[in-house]
Amino acid sequence: MRESLLKTVMSDDIVGFADLSGDHNPIHLCDLYAAGTRFGGRIAHGLYTASLISAVVGTRLPGPGAIYRSQTLNFHAPVRIGDVVAVSVEVAELVEKGRRARLHCEATVDGKVVLDGEAWVSVPPRPSPHA
Repeated sequence: MRESLLKTVMSDDIVGFADLSGDHNPIHLCDLYAAGTRFGGRIAHGLYTASLISAVVGTRLPGPGAIYRSQTLNFHAPVRIGDVVAVSVEVAELVEKGRRARLHCEATVDGKVVLDGEAWVSVPPRPSPHA
């Protein structure tokens, strides 16, 4: 069981995430500041990229009603404006007791892993076929 999502990162996404999160670090928002960093330009918030995992978990696998229990994140490379991020979430383990699932999560840009980790989620019950 595996699901994925593609998202092109736009400047408006980064500005919107900064407004929502309150993280106005200039490395995300200021071209002049970011040009002087080791990244040479603006980069997306790491948690913006991680939020794309949440989009898969909440809408595709396991889907509506899924509840995060935990998430580990390992950041490997920056995500830049214009990058197409491919996020994949794959079931690594199902635990019947408590209806839990362990998920392997990964985000790549041009085939290079930029973020990976593991999530534990509560899986919603399946709707009754007789409802």
